[in-house]
Amino acid sequence: MIINATIISKPDAGEFPEKIFDIQDPWNLDYWSWIKFEDEEYSEWCGQFRGSPKSVEIDNETNSIIVLTSAFFFLLDKRTGELKHSAQNGQYMSLTIAPNGCYIIADYYNLAIITSDLSNITSIEGPILMDMIKFEGWYNNLLEFTCDEFTNWDRHLLMTYNHETNEIRIKE
Repeated sequence: MIINATIISKPDAGEFPEKIFDIQDPWNLDYWSWIKFEDEEYSEWCGQFRGSPKSVEIDNETNSIIVLTSAFFFLLDKRTGELKHSAQNGQYMSLTIAPNGCYIIADYYNLAIITSDLSNITSIEGPILMDMIKFEGWYNNLLEFTCDEFTNWDRHLLMTYNHETNEIRIKE
């Protein structure tokens, strides 16, 4: 079972056993991401994923690993490292997993929730129009993130998202 997943730069040939995760698409670019995986016996291997690296998260609730690149979402089985599902990513820059197991994603302007099979993306409405969203981390049930108010870029805000109430608020 995989216990750790880390974005790395391109490894030297033969440094790790490697597995390529490529999705055939006519618009594919020649950008790749490399993720180093480690299992409970501390064996390491490397996955090569289509698209520039964005994020990788381990979901212990569903025994899954989700990899976000500039091109795709990849959902892997945590026990085997095999691909369970994939979906195109046209815009999302950030990824985190809520304490309840939901995947929270963000582009520059919006937060959204995706289901564990990557098939359904639901936008989360905020109290203002946001720009330059950046996740800061989870504190209990609240995801803290920073953003600028859209068209008022001098207003830098600390925001919270409560996964239980599905609400975004400006943190005072």
